[in-house]
Amino acid sequence: MKKILAAIVFALLSVYVNAQTSIGTQPVTTDLMRSDGKILVVVAVIVIIMTGFFIYLISVDKKITKLEKEGLK
Repeated sequence: MKKILAAIVFALLSVYVNAQTSIGTQPVTTDLMRSDGKILVVVAVIVIIMTGFFIYLISVDKKITKLEKEGLK
């Protein structure tokens, strides 16, 4: 459970990485992707991958917990 919490914290902290760019300037690729609507596809793919990753982590955590409980008996 601590690992899952740590993963969530690191994912939320990654938002602050963008704070290093200046507010007035954005890369040309960002404007191009927004104008074409491709940025939504990129965001959707990232959300799907992260959701699958967290579901996988939770299922592995449950399996390990079950094995640990069986080992103690």
